[in-house]
Amino acid sequence: MSSRQNQSEVSRRDFLRVGSLSFVGLSMAERAAMAATQRDRSHKNCIFIMMTGGASQLETFDPKPEAPSEIRGPLKAISTTVPGVFLSEAFPQLAQRTGQFSLVRSLYHDAAPIHETGHQLLMTGRLSRGALNYPCFGSVIARQWGPRGDAPPFVVLPRQVTSLGVNTYRGQQATFLGEEFEPATAVGESTSAEFEIEITGESKAIQQQYGKHRFGQLLLQARQLVERGTRCVVVNLFDDLHQQLTWDCHGTGAGTSGKVYEYRDSLGPAFDKALSTLLDDLSTRGLLDDTLVMATGEFGRTPQVNAHGGRDHWPHVWSALVAGGGTPGGQVIGASDARASAPVERPVHASELTATVYHHLGLNPGSCLARSEQDEIRLVDAVPIGELISG
Repeated sequence: MSSRQNQSEVSRRDFLRVGSLSFVGLSMAERAAMAATQRDRSHKNCIFIMMTGGASQLETFDPKPEAPSEIRGPLKAISTTVPGVFLSEAFPQLAQRTGQFSLVRSLYHDAAPIHETGHQLLMTGRLSRGALNYPCFGSVIARQWGPRGDAPPFVVLPRQVTSLGVNTYRGQQATFLGEEFEPATAVGESTSAEFEIEITGESKAIQQQYGKHRFGQLLLQARQLVERGTRCVVVNLFDDLHQQLTWDCHGTGAGTSGKVYEYRDSLGPAFDKALSTLLDDLSTRGLLDDTLVMATGEFGRTPQVNAHGGRDHWPHVWSALVAGGGTPGGQVIGASDARASAPVERPVHASELTATVYHHLGLNPGSCLARSEQDEIRLVDAVPIGELISG
């Protein structure tokens, strides 16, 4: 575990409370208590929204209105319903809902600044080691809990990420758990079961609220899946970074020509509308308390705008939005420095988000997953983010 990660330990009582994949060292009474707890936890859900490409912290959740223009960028900061907390002007609807979610402004990792490392850490809690690729948290949950009725336990929308730049594992597969626990997808792949989702079954009013664009359709599909019984939904806002405008705003180069002002003019409004509606919709349907919603990219962007009007890869600090699942709203966890270049308060390693997902879904992140009869692997070498855990 990185020295900058939260060093607190999950107590034995917590171990029993959140469940485990391994019964090693437990008495029969403890096993029975854990099984009862697992039954109580089986109704929990998670929607993990990947802002694929690495969304800029400065143009989303951590604007710096007092910074010089070359740091601040072209977007303005706007006030929110929480005094002293600002968001990018790209998110006016979310700014009216800050009491419903927490912001984590001190995410980081120390691995190579490529898309794939961030995806591995967020989706599995670990970096691949040689030929060993770790399973996605959704596949682990599918193995542990199984399906509810006829709904697939784990779905990736619209499909697993494909072309990110480096030909290596991207963290969204079952790996050694086996094909049985691969995610279903809305658009079929050879390695995944197809799962058709009919947005047309929704009213025109709700479709309009989400927005008739990619982000709106994907988040509406995610709500449908959770309502039907799916336990984990990973939403790839983009599954390919090439030949389209994405959060990967270098300002130049094939497929990465987006400039930061396009967060305000294109990406931001669609995301703002879709995510705000998702939170409202889950709440109205009585699903938000049981559904953990996370939205983040795989890293942040450079503090200084480059010569092409974009920002480049920066894993040293970025931000996440966390709502639902009984998490407190209206709080900011951690802080970046005045340039949004490094954490200066409560650093949060990317794997702590993964650990928080496991905790919410009823698994102890420190429990062991059997890769073979001779080999057990801890789910995550990190603990859940304490500020997000209630009770």
